[in-house]
Amino acid sequence: MKLAVICGATASGKSALAVECAKRLNGEVVSCDALLVYRGLNIGTAKPTPAERGGIPHHMIDVVEPTESFSVSDFERLALPAVEDILARGKTPVLCGGTGFYMNAILYESGFGKTPASREVREKYEAILREEGRAALHRLLEERDPESAALLHENDVKRVIRALEIYELTGRKKSEQNDGNSPRYPFEAFAFDYPRESLYGRIEARVKKMLQEGLVDEVRGLLARGVPENAQCMQGIGYKEVIDYLKNGCLHSTMSDIIMKNTRNYAKRQLTFFKKMQNLHLLAPDDAGRAAEEVCRIYDGR
Repeated sequence: MKLAVICGATASGKSALAVECAKRLNGEVVSCDALLVYRGLNIGTAKPTPAERGGIPHHMIDVVEPTESFSVSDFERLALPAVEDILARGKTPVLCGGTGFYMNAILYESGFGKTPASREVREKYEAILREEGRAALHRLLEERDPESAALLHENDVKRVIRALEIYELTGRKKSEQNDGNSPRYPFEAFAFDYPRESLYGRIEARVKKMLQEGLVDEVRGLLARGVPENAQCMQGIGYKEVIDYLKNGCLHSTMSDIIMKNTRNYAKRQLTFFKKMQNLHLLAPDDAGRAAEEVCRIYDGR
């Protein structure tokens, strides 16, 4: 059975479309989002509410505490059994999200490429990790392969070092090499194709809605519960800007503008990533129900 993949930029309507597709394809949704895995991060992640989930089971949401780190490897370890279970029950896994490396961890067996490993090179970067820390290691990757760095969190040390290793051994960016991707499942992928300004308008509206619904109080509550401000989850867009606002006392409007700007920049990176996805079908912006009908038509080969 094929997988249905709903991908694309933040605020593009993925969650609603995935639910409508799952209803029509007898499916269940598997979230591929780096922040939805955390319990207690609801407003700033636009986590779908029980009502918005429409009675459709959702997997990989609220699976880890906000004090914990969570890597692509952790996601793969938990998400693959969920996909296999959905398939075993004769249902359709509907992958939904905007974290490309999480999605690829399900779709492909490996993203490490065919470049051989070098113990000497790895030990060099492991020494940098020990002496200077994860942030310094990640900054090196930003200098050499900004595309991969944008999609890898600094805590995902194994893949950061591998990307640096590939660059040092070949002189080519890991983000330019797709020779290690071996599909696990057949799939069809879908994304809304919004004009750039329309997408930015949706992002602006979403940020305003998050702030109205209490994003600042959500962050205050997480900090009060003992979640460190440098925790992995607190580096997500929306959360880190609110922390800066609470610490430094900038204007609320300035904080809002910064969140919007950072979200737009993230959306650009997402669009660049997903436009390279195999079997991608671009959908005209539309009501989720009508768009789901188009998805099902393509998925079924009609």
